[in-house]
Amino acid sequence: MAMDDHVAVEEEPEQLDREEMPIANVVFIIAMEAEALPLVNQFQLTEDPDSPFPKGVPWTRYHGIYKDLQINIMWPGKDIVLGCNNVGTVPAALVTYASIQVLKPDLIINIGTAGGLKVKGACGGDIFLISDVAFHHRRNPLPIRDRYGIGARKTIHTSNLLKRLDLKVGKLSTGDSFDISPVDEALVMANDATVIDMEGAAVAHVADLLSVPAIFLKAVTNVVDDKKPSVEEFLQNVPAVTAALAQTAAQVADFINGKCLSEL
Repeated sequence: MAMDDHVAVEEEPEQLDREEMPIANVVFIIAMEAEALPLVNQFQLTEDPDSPFPKGVPWTRYHGIYKDLQINIMWPGKDIVLGCNNVGTVPAALVTYASIQVLKPDLIINIGTAGGLKVKGACGGDIFLISDVAFHHRRNPLPIRDRYGIGARKTIHTSNLLKRLDLKVGKLSTGDSFDISPVDEALVMANDATVIDMEGAAVAHVADLLSVPAIFLKAVTNVVDDKKPSVEEFLQNVPAVTAALAQTAAQVADFINGKCLSEL
């Protein structure tokens, strides 16, 4: 045996590049129960009675097998005192971080309802595959910190998924308020956003920090720049929009099944 041959035998086999390994474990990060339950039913998931997360947190995990995928849905649950959904960037960031640490997903999918901008072509019921994310509520005029506050990020490349599902593409801007002030509105426009939500950029921040690829699907419940009251429009449209969003999420799972990241 030649020396080179001996060395080759002793070497550890190279691990497949992460982007070339089949996606097996998917975690959906979802903010509201009304958004989570249609997807739980779509995938026929069960709630985990023995939470792997810290004692006392209200987070809920639904899980199961769909085709060749391990599916987990993480919902931040309800406020212990007020009983309302734990929405916003802080619960989203915490749940995303904990889910990555405990569940070790190959891919995160953040789905949810959002406000849409008519001036950018958004209509009620539209479902967008997000190309870019940013914040519009973290205002800091100091040099460098202004860009940090915006936190602009591109999402992973999913051109094949886009072709298969024929979704609209848009940029997402995230803030911790349901409405937008004139200052926020100016920053949303500066972010070139088509849709706005209260979680997406926080999920993206954590996923990027821990090097986990993430996809964002946002469905428009209310148009923020028309004359209709946003709260009433949101409440009226949530049932139909979340049902359609669950169907789209299932189509995404069907496409992902058996594929690796580089094929998305």
